[in-house]
Amino acid sequence: MLDKVLEFVPEIPIAEKTKEFTDWLTDTFSFLFDPIKDNLGSFMEWIANMLIAIPPVIIILLVAIGAFFISGKKFGLAAFSVVGLWLIYNQELWEHLMNTFALVLISSVLSVIIGVPIGILMSKSKTAEAIITPILDFMQTMPAFVYLIPAVAFFGIGMVPGIFASLIFATPPTVRFTNLGIRQVSKELVEASEAFGSTGAQKLFKVELPMAKATIMAGINQTVMLALSMVVIASMIGAPGLGTEVLSALQRAQVGTGFVAGIGIVILAIIIDRFTQSMNAKK
Repeated sequence: MLDKVLEFVPEIPIAEKTKEFTDWLTDTFSFLFDPIKDNLGSFMEWIANMLIAIPPVIIILLVAIGAFFISGKKFGLAAFSVVGLWLIYNQELWEHLMNTFALVLISSVLSVIIGVPIGILMSKSKTAEAIITPILDFMQTMPAFVYLIPAVAFFGIGMVPGIFASLIFATPPTVRFTNLGIRQVSKELVEASEAFGSTGAQKLFKVELPMAKATIMAGINQTVMLALSMVVIASMIGAPGLGTEVLSALQRAQVGTGFVAGIGIVILAIIIDRFTQSMNAKK
C-alpha cells in the first residue's frame, strides 16, 4: 500500500534545480569570480615561485632553527625537519613541496580570516549560532569531492578552485572553536572588565580573545591539517603540488612513486602540525 502511494509522489528535481542555481551564480557573479581567479591565481603563483627561487638549503636551515626554538631548544623536531626536508629534496619533489605549502598556507590564512570573525559573531548572538551551525554541519559532512564541482564551475581548473574547495572544507573548525572558546571565558572576568568600564571592543580583544586563545589555536591547527588533507583531492582539478604526484601514481599504478609523494605529504604535515601546536603551548 505504502509503495503504491510513493509511486504517485513525483520526483523532486533537486539535481536540475541545483544545476540551474549553479549556472545562475556563475553567470550572475562572473564579474566577481573572474577577478578572484585571475588575481588570486597570480598571487599564488608568485608565492610559489618565490618559495621555489629560495635555495632549498636556506629554507631547510630556517625551518630547523625555528623548530629548535619553538620546541624549547630541543633537537628532536629540528633534526626531523632537516632529515625530512632533505629527503623530499633528494627525491626531486622540492618544487611540488613548495606548491603544496603555498596552497596550504593561502587556504589556511583565508580560513582563519573568515572563520574567526564568524566564530565571534556566533559567540555573541544565539540567532547567528542557530543559523550558522547547520551550515557548518553541512560543510563538514558533505564529501570533500563534492566541493570540486562548484569550484570548477566558478573558477575553472588550477590553484584557485583548489583554494576554494579547501576553504569550504577547512574553515568550520576555526569557526566552532572560536565560538566555543569565547563562550567558555569566565563570566566573572567579563563582568569585571565591564565593571571597569571596558567597551565591547576592549572586552573582546583584551579579555575574551586572550582567554580563548588556547581553544582558538586548537581550531586553527585542525583547519591547517584539513587544508593539507585536501592537497590530493585538489590535484584532481589542476592544483599543483605533491598531490599531483600521488594522483599520477594512482592512475599509472606506480606504487613507489605514490609512496614517496605520500611520505612527502606526511613529513610536511608533521612539521606544520608541530609548529602550529607550539603556538598554543604554554611558555
